[in-house]
Amino acid sequence: MTRYFFDLQNGDGQTLDEQGMELASREAVMQEVTRILVDIARDELPDGIGTKISVSVRTDIGEPVSVSTLTFQNLWLE
Repeated sequence: MTRYFFDLQNGDGQTLDEQGMELASREAVMQEVTRILVDIARDELPDGIGTKISVSVRTDIGEPVSVSTLTFQNLWLE
């Protein structure tokens, strides 16, 4: 299994994952990315009209393997 690190970029800046997680497949990596994005979105979306959250995934040797971004934008029509 490969150890993957999930670095977060959001309105608070960048947070580097220092622990990582051993996962066996790309599907498992995507499940973890999805879990992270949904958890962060749940906390941040109610506070603003726009939010952009990114998760960059890298291996234990620092090789980037994936970047996922969730963007939310709201416009009130008054």
